[in-house]
Amino acid sequence: MEALIRQQFEAALQLHKLLLSDTYIKQIILVAQVWTEALRRGGKILLFGNGGSAADAQHLAAELVSRFQLERDALPALALTTNTSVLSAIANDYDFGKVFERQVAALAGPGDVAVGISTSGKSKNVIQGLIKAREVGAKTVGLLGCGGGEILGVCDLAIIVPSNETPRIQEAHILTGHVLCGLVEDAIFGDRR
Repeated sequence: MEALIRQQFEAALQLHKLLLSDTYIKQIILVAQVWTEALRRGGKILLFGNGGSAADAQHLAAELVSRFQLERDALPALALTTNTSVLSAIANDYDFGKVFERQVAALAGPGDVAVGISTSGKSKNVIQGLIKAREVGAKTVGLLGCGGGEILGVCDLAIIVPSNETPRIQEAHILTGHVLCGLVEDAIFGDRR
C-alpha cells in the first residue's frame, strides 16, 4: 500500500514538472489574456465538461464568481454542468450530445469565452458546445489531455496537459485552472494587493 501511494505521488510530481515547459506556460498566458480581455469588456466565461471535468467547471466558475485570492468584485462565470433540470430536459428532449450546445446557444454571445474541459479530448457534447460557441461569436478554449483529441480542432486556444492518464490530467487541470484564476485576478484587480 505504501509503495502505491509513493508511486501515485511520484507520477503526479513528474507530470507537474512537465507543466513548467515554455510551451505549456505560453498556452496558459494566452488563455489568461483571452479570459481577462473578455471579462474587462463585459463578457462572461462559460465552462463545461463531463464527470470530473464537470466538477472542474463548477470549481473554476466558483473561483471567478466568488473570489480566488483577492477581495474583489465578482466576475461573471457559469458552469453549464449544474442545472439538473436543464441538463435532463435537453438530454431527454434532444440528445445528451446537445446538453452544452443548447445552453451555449441560450447563454453565450460575442465577447464571451466558452471553455470545454475534457481529459480525453473526445467528448462529443463538449465538441458540440464549442462548435455552437463559435457560431454565436464566442471564443473557444479547450482544457484538454491526451494530445487534445478531436476537441482541439474546434478551439481557438487550448491548454493540453502532456499526459494520457485521466487522474493526472484532472490534477493538472485544476492546478492550471487555479493559475488561470490567479492571473485573471491579478490582471484585473492587481492594484488591490
